[in-house]
Amino acid sequence: MTENEGAKKHHEKKDEARSEKIEAGNLVLVEFSGWIDGSDELFDTTDESLAKENDIFDEKAVYGPQPLIVGKERLFPGLDEHMLKAEVGKEYDLVIPPEKGAGPRDPKLVELHPMREFLKQDIEPQVGMEVTIRNRRATIIAMTAGRVRIDFNNRLAGRILKYKYKIIKKPTKPKEIAELLLKMSYGTTEGFEIEHHGHDYKIKLPDACKYDQKWLLSKYRVVTDLRDVLDAETVSFVEEYAKPKPKEEEPAPAEEKQAEKPTEEPESKPEAEPKTEEKTAEKAPEELSDKDREK
Repeated sequence: MTENEGAKKHHEKKDEARSEKIEAGNLVLVEFSGWIDGSDELFDTTDESLAKENDIFDEKAVYGPQPLIVGKERLFPGLDEHMLKAEVGKEYDLVIPPEKGAGPRDPKLVELHPMREFLKQDIEPQVGMEVTIRNRRATIIAMTAGRVRIDFNNRLAGRILKYKYKIIKKPTKPKEIAELLLKMSYGTTEGFEIEHHGHDYKIKLPDACKYDQKWLLSKYRVVTDLRDVLDAETVSFVEEYAKPKPKEEEPAPAEEKQAEKPTEEPESKPEAEPKTEEKTAEKAPEELSDKDREK
């Protein structure tokens, strides 16, 4: 190996290491599982088989490596800080105290509600059930005669958490990152067309988005994520409404054409006038001549 070749490989390794370094605002693909310390209760995982083993499998969830944005307060502080020091491809075990996790539990967020409030919504309350009260998520923690005790705290509040995670990949291509951000917020990239020129991004929407309430909320998160991760300056969403082309009339089958053709009536010949037989008119006796009488 020549000196120039050695220097070239050295620079390539430095560039590769720099691209693999995790920085605030990076999007990474991560495999992870989280447990509540002390009970070993699994509360979240990207592993489908593990979810099934622990009875938390969700048919609507997508399993496998998940895109996460690091260093932008999107994760628990303890996990966020640890990932900024992590290496791609290396597995980590992490214990997170409450103050670096879901925070301390607030007793003021525990309330008593009448049973009839749930019955009006056709809800039969049970301990452990998650419910929505006045647009706030809560968990039923106890039931007494005619009353239900609900907790508006995050169910992980005040708990020590354990995580096992591995960063699988750090995408670097802008279009790939934009697609992952779109999938994070809306759940799919099917039908979308993404173009970018420098820091300007244009996203053509599929027809399904035009009347979807979910998209109306998701698009604002997409804009925020594109700015945080890709430093986007302009984000344009394009909706196309093409004028439908008129349908061309198909030529009628040959049989129909023949049926439609009017039949020609034979020319009618003029009716012959009836022949009249010549009869000698009879004459009155007084009109008869002498010759007629002789007859």
